[in-house]
Amino acid sequence: MEKIDFVITWVDSEDPKWQREKEKYSPKKSFSASFDNRKERYRDMGTLKYFFRAIDKYAPWVNKIYFVTCGQKPEWLDENCEKLVLVNHSDYMPRDCLPTFNSNAIEASLHRIEGLSEHFVYFNDDMFIVNPVSPEDFFRNGLPVDTLSLEPILATGTATDGFFKKIANNVQIINKYFSFRPFFKKNWRKVLSFSQGLKYWIRTATMCNYPCFSGFHCTHLPNPYLKSVWQEVWEKEPDILNATMSFRFRNNRDSVNHWLFQYWQFASGRFETRKQSFGKLTVVGDRNLIRDVTGSRYKVLCINDDYDNENFEQAMQELIDCFERKLPEKSQFEK
Repeated sequence: MEKIDFVITWVDSEDPKWQREKEKYSPKKSFSASFDNRKERYRDMGTLKYFFRAIDKYAPWVNKIYFVTCGQKPEWLDENCEKLVLVNHSDYMPRDCLPTFNSNAIEASLHRIEGLSEHFVYFNDDMFIVNPVSPEDFFRNGLPVDTLSLEPILATGTATDGFFKKIANNVQIINKYFSFRPFFKKNWRKVLSFSQGLKYWIRTATMCNYPCFSGFHCTHLPNPYLKSVWQEVWEKEPDILNATMSFRFRNNRDSVNHWLFQYWQFASGRFETRKQSFGKLTVVGDRNLIRDVTGSRYKVLCINDDYDNENFEQAMQELIDCFERKLPEKSQFEK
């Protein structure tokens, strides 16, 4: 297996300098309806050290961790750690796009990070390894291991329409370059694999009569990527990717997100099937969250910030206490 890097993006929303810049560049009220500038987009849950401790304990084989920020770093992080690479947005993004507060813009050109390996896994800062993982959990036969589940795109008429707009843009681009019928004929064994679970199998099977790609279900788990795929997509669609990078805040206009590169890997057949038991999407305050963190059923969890949780602070403290019991020892990434 070739070298595998991990990439994680993070922001310290309590940093006064960052807050002043965010306020300076925030869209005017008359235009703010089309922008997503909620505090939950930036809220740090205080669990970052456990992300690194888990890598130390459960994925010691990783080559490098690329920690991407606007120049921030937690005071406990040891920047001299051999496996750690601090990456500033200015290291790989155009100057005229900075400062940015748009995660889609930050993610759009991660492949330009200097030294990044061909095989890398992208983590959000709410994704955690909770049990031992192997390189084969992310790449097999040189290909990303992922869950392909087809599903239609449904706009809801709510504030999340901007999210669905991006997904629709992603799928539109995929259908521009790939035909579903030849794809399915060549890859049907992977597409209809029972290893990814009955739920995803049924979803996909019902969509296989469509003449084009109808959409893809998002599992909200760490994404394994081929850097060469990102380069390929950028060569084909530079305009919409540059437009995505130009928006300083998430918005409902024409743009895409990093799932476009995942969809491209799917549509080009560059993937291997992932087992359903690999991971789970959950939320802060979920009644089964502590059991999922401490148990052995899943290897990774995505623990979303639950925007409507009235007991958020209490639930977060319970989660932190749980992580501290599970991962009490400092990692090599800590001072």
